[in-house]
Amino acid sequence: MSTKILTLCNIISRPVNVLLKQNNVTPNLKTNFSTTSVAGISFFNKLPAEKLWKSVTSVSNAGAKKGRGRGTGRIRIRDLNRGQVIGVGKVNMLWPGLSAPVIRGRELLKQQRLPDDQERLEKLTKIRDSMTKFRRLRLNPIERGWSGSKLPGRSLGPPDPIGEDEFTGFDTKVLQLRSLLIMKGSLGRTRNFQAMVVTGNGQGLAGFGLGRAKEAPAALRKAKNRAGQKLMHFEIYNGHTIYHDFFTAFGKTKIFVQKKNEGYGLMCHRAIKEICQAIGIKDLRAKVEGSNNLQHIVKAFFIGLLQQRTHQELAEEKKLHLVEYRDENESFPKVVASPSEVRTKNQIQKNETLDFTQYVMNDKVILKKRKFPRFYETMPHYKVYLKKYEKYRNHEKIRLNLKAEYGEVKSFLTDKYPEKVEQEA
Repeated sequence: MSTKILTLCNIISRPVNVLLKQNNVTPNLKTNFSTTSVAGISFFNKLPAEKLWKSVTSVSNAGAKKGRGRGTGRIRIRDLNRGQVIGVGKVNMLWPGLSAPVIRGRELLKQQRLPDDQERLEKLTKIRDSMTKFRRLRLNPIERGWSGSKLPGRSLGPPDPIGEDEFTGFDTKVLQLRSLLIMKGSLGRTRNFQAMVVTGNGQGLAGFGLGRAKEAPAALRKAKNRAGQKLMHFEIYNGHTIYHDFFTAFGKTKIFVQKKNEGYGLMCHRAIKEICQAIGIKDLRAKVEGSNNLQHIVKAFFIGLLQQRTHQELAEEKKLHLVEYRDENESFPKVVASPSEVRTKNQIQKNETLDFTQYVMNDKVILKKRKFPRFYETMPHYKVYLKKYEKYRNHEKIRLNLKAEYGEVKSFLTDKYPEKVEQEA
């Protein structure tokens, strides 16, 4: 009987004492029952949809460390709103102002029921089933990054247009994409993504940018647009290489960059290679020493490119003629730049650096590993070979090549007996 009374009290809004009289219950019982409606609170309407889906499609950090949930990455979140149209439901109705215009021609539309759409439920089911199917990303080998289908090394296209200005001919390459875990007092461990990209048109305009966001696509978009807003112009010598060798550094990262002839290619760090392709440099050699921090490598290389000087600037700075020796010209000297005022031999100081490579490298020397002799160089017949071809060094072409490469006509014994050269001098 008490169970019946409690149930009625929660449903019917009439006073409880009337119910007690009808059921012949003594009026001495306490009738302090609440008649207010209570909203049902459960796990499913207490948490947002994002957290509910996360509990189904992911695994905790502790579980992941133990090897649980290895296939959870293939379960995708279903968007139940996909395929739904406002005003269209199970019952096919015409709603003026929502799913149809209020006035059609001169006729005022009214609410009316339309024939049922039998295919609507099948279409919705097909759309929802397609969301859960895991499809492995297949990329063209040319579009792949540095390591398979990962983003670093892949192309993102040009930056987003700014107003009426569009980035025609630009291409963006991802240099770095990493996740950052930050511990906060109120939110706990939060995950952010940081992206670094470089964009350029291959004709001397290029820039790099950093972006950080909660999701990887948003971080990449931020970095791409920032790179497009911070473009820099670089001079390219003969359309294929840099003007001169240079040394550059950022933090503990040191980079030695060497100018190379046409057809040499790009022999350097993969991030430097992407930057060169964005700028339009085709032939170059770069050696990285010290820290391999990718952001430091990118910043150091951009600093070095900005600090390089043209041949005319170098000639004006040194107040001497700048002469170039090329194999195509049979190592004959060619004056590349001349200053407005030339110093005489008496005006040049004794301790002044006159070697061009040493001057542009700021007296820095590339660390080179010791080259061990080849197996045949230690054999007796190799000495016979060197003595036999010693006379050819007096030929005109060989003499020119020796002077261009070593600065003198030298024998194969010069490196072995340097004291002999000093005595002759």
